Amino acid sequence: MRITIVTLGTRGDVQPYVALALGLKNAGHHVRLATHALFRNFVTGYGIDFAALPIDPQDLLAAEEDPQWINPIGNTVRNIHKTVKTVSPFVHELLRDCVNACADADVVLSSTLGALAGYHVAEKLEVPFYPAYIQNIIRTGAYPSVLAPVLPLGSVYNRLSYSLGDRLAWQAIRPAINVLRREALGLPGLPLQFPLERVWQARQPHLLGFSPAVLPKPPEWGDWVHVTGYWFLPRPADWRPPAGLVDFLGAGPAPVSVGFGSITIGDPEAATALVLEALARSKQRGLLLTGWGGLRQSDLPDHVFKLEAVPHDWLFPRMAAVVHHGGAGTTAAGLRAGVPNIVIPNFMDQPFWGHQVARLGAGPSPIPRNQLTARRLASAIQAAVGDPVLRSRAAAIGRQLQAEDGVACAVEAFQRHPAWVLTNRPAAYHPVPGWAGKLRAR
Repeated sequence: MRITIVTLGTRGDVQPYVALALGLKNAGHHVRLATHALFRNFVTGYGIDFAALPIDPQDLLAAEEDPQWINPIGNTVRNIHKTVKTVSPFVHELLRDCVNACADADVVLSSTLGALAGYHVAEKLEVPFYPAYIQNIIRTGAYPSVLAPVLPLGSVYNRLSYSLGDRLAWQAIRPAINVLRREALGLPGLPLQFPLERVWQARQPHLLGFSPAVLPKPPEWGDWVHVTGYWFLPRPADWRPPAGLVDFLGAGPAPVSVGFGSITIGDPEAATALVLEALARSKQRGLLLTGWGGLRQSDLPDHVFKLEAVPHDWLFPRMAAVVHHGGAGTTAAGLRAGVPNIVIPNFMDQPFWGHQVARLGAGPSPIPRNQLTARRLASAIQAAVGDPVLRSRAAAIGRQLQAEDGVACAVEAFQRHPAWVLTNRPAAYHPVPGWAGKLRAR
C-alpha cells in the first residue's frame, strides 16, 4: 500500500511520525513523509521517502513582531488564529505541495496539525483520510480537550471542553480555510461543524500515539479508537555521545536536564540566568539543552554543561530529573526514562501534559512559563530529586512505557481491516465514496 503521512510543526511533531513511517515501511508498505523542508535529512536518514512542504517552523516560532503570542495559557482560539494568520501567505503553496506529495497515495495519514492540509487534500484526491494523532481530540468525559484548561469540574466540563477547544478554534479559522478550499482545491466550503469531529462521528479508525498508562482509553470510545502507546524512534545505530558530555556526566552526581525544546523563550540570557540560579539554590548540577529556544550564556559554572541537542532516550535515563516545556514527544521521553519530570508549559497542549505528569505522580505540579521564577523552579527541582515517593512513581511509569511497543501496535491496528473503514461511511461524509474500489484494486 502507498501511504503518505502529513505532519506539520516542530521536531516533536515530526519525530513520532518518522517512527510510525519506519514501522509501516518494515511491514511492507511504501511510505512517504510530507513535512517541512527543514527535516529532509532527518527523515531520509532513516530511509523514508520525503516530500517537502513550505513554512519554516523555526521562523514561525522566532517571529519578532509579537514575541508574546505563545505565552498565554489556555487562550486556544487566539493562539490558533494567530498561527493561521501567520502561515496564511503560504497555505496555497502548502496545499499545492501536499497534493503532489499525496498524488499516488492509497491512504493519507495525518497528524492534528497536518490535517490543515491533509484532510482537504484527501478529499480532493478521493482517497481515505486516516487520523494518526499524538494528542487526543476525541470527546470524552474522562479528561478535557488538550486545547482547553484543565479544571476540576468533572465529566460535564470535560465533554464541553472539546467544544471550547475545537469548535471555537474552528470558527476562528473556517472562513480562511473555506476560501482556500474553493480557490486552491476547487472544493465546496465546510459547515460550522469541526471537520475532524465529523471524522470520529463516522467511526473512522484513529491511531492515538500515546500510552494507555498515561491516558487510559475511556469506556465510551469504541474499538475504532486505538490507543497504541507512544511512537518512539530509535536513535541512529552509529550515534555516539560527545566526549565532553560523557566526561561531564562521569565527573559527579547525575545532573538535572533543562530545556524548552522548540519554544522561543523571549530573552535567552535572562532565562539562562534564571535556570542557573535555580540550580544553585537547589544545589544540583545541570545540563542545558539549548534547542531552538536558545538558552544561552557562554560563561557557565563548572557544574553546568551546555549543548544544543542529544537523543532523549540516551540522555534522560542518566538524569536526576528533567525540566522541559511539556511537548507531547518530550513528555513521552521524560516519562519513559523513569525519572521525575518538571513541566514548564507555554501554550496549546503543554499545560495538559504537565497536568498529566503531576496526576501520575511522576513530577511536581507544572509551573506555567509566565509564572516561572528561580525560587519556584528550585523548589520543584528539590522535590523531584529528593522525594522518594515521587521518584518511585516516576520509575514505575518508566517501566510501563519501556514495556510497550506503540509503533508495532499502531501498524497492526492500521492493517487490521482498512476496507471496513471505507465501506461504512455516512453519505454526507467527505471524501466521497469510490475510494474503496480504488484501494481494493491497488
